[in-house]
Amino acid sequence: MSMMGIVCASAQTVHHWTLKECIEYALEHNISVKQQENTRRQKEIDLSTARNSRLPNLEGSASQNVSFGRGLTSQNTYENKNTSSTSLSLGTTVPLFTGFQITNTIKLNQLNLAASTADLEKAKNDIRTQVAQAYVQILYDIEISDVAKRQISIDSMQVRRLQIMLQNGKASEAQVSQQKATESQSRLTATQADNNYRIALLTLSQLLELPSPEAFEIVKPDINSLFPDSTSFSTLSTPNEVFASALGLRPEVQAELYRLNGTENSIKIAKSALYPQLSFNAGLGSNYYKTSGYDAEGFMKQIKNNFSQYLGLSLSVPIFNRFSTRNSIRSAELNRETQKLQLENTKKTLYKEIQQVYYNALAAKSKYESSFSATKSNEDAFKLIQAKYENGKANITEFNESKNNYMKSESDFVQAKYEYLYQTNLLDFYKGKQLDF
Repeated sequence: MSMMGIVCASAQTVHHWTLKECIEYALEHNISVKQQENTRRQKEIDLSTARNSRLPNLEGSASQNVSFGRGLTSQNTYENKNTSSTSLSLGTTVPLFTGFQITNTIKLNQLNLAASTADLEKAKNDIRTQVAQAYVQILYDIEISDVAKRQISIDSMQVRRLQIMLQNGKASEAQVSQQKATESQSRLTATQADNNYRIALLTLSQLLELPSPEAFEIVKPDINSLFPDSTSFSTLSTPNEVFASALGLRPEVQAELYRLNGTENSIKIAKSALYPQLSFNAGLGSNYYKTSGYDAEGFMKQIKNNFSQYLGLSLSVPIFNRFSTRNSIRSAELNRETQKLQLENTKKTLYKEIQQVYYNALAAKSKYESSFSATKSNEDAFKLIQAKYENGKANITEFNESKNNYMKSESDFVQAKYEYLYQTNLLDFYKGKQLDF
């Protein structure tokens, strides 16, 4: 059964998707990718058309004419008689020299096809990064939901504890009410976390063009194994190092390079109008004549007797075309300069993207290291305050403040962890590695 069938078969059947499965499914079903694939196919058709322009053409024609009044008869005389004639012909033209227009048009279409293929890969890369980002967002929301549920567990335990103390006269109604309010707030936070998780699932399912996020779950990898401690970070490649690798790999750069090379052929195509055009022509034909009031030979006999053939060469020499060719050449040269700027802009945009990812990764790394220590410290502080609170040596305000600090540090830690995971994988993706974790 296909993945789509698994998702749609039953609300009770849940298929857990890995990141690799999500990316592969999205590439197969995403509409933007399909549209770009159709564009690439059109370029294949254009290339085929350009290649076939070298071939001879073959055209057949037939005409039937009826003349009234004075006209030419089959005896090659003019009389006031109605005449009719039938003409049949078959001809071909073979281009012999077109100022290298056909050759350069074929090369241009080859480059356009290569550029379109690169555009298709760029569209796929965009989907890959979007799917990976949505996937990481789900992982993040799962952990945030777990943090919120642990907070509920702590608050619920304290509510029960205070209720027992209230029964024994060791706690007041106000303390129980305050703790219940804290528990309610924790449940609200958990509800919001669950809502964020469901929205993240919806976002990813829509990227995959699934009809519904129902019965759709993802595989949660062992992320913690990637970050055993704050000293486990590998050295990040600098933006210049990543950019040097990306220049020869990224399809958006390759596409613009192909288009720049294509402008050279466009200039040559425009210049082809300066050359004479030579073509070979050949054909055959026949005619049938009938003049009103005169006997005429039969149709087939006339067709046989009037059968003719011809061979010829046609030469067209450009002399003056109102500067049209000159301006076409100038336009093609201007397009070349524009394409150079487009290529440069694409490179700069790529470098800026790599810079942004690099500094995002650095920031996430710094936040991870600080939140790793902060989480440990806040956890120890919370355990100490919790023990004091349970022994009556700390009030509920101190307890909740310590707990909130601990939970916030955990949330910051989770956020930094997944941000670092995504940004570092994205850096590797720019260097040609697959998005997978």
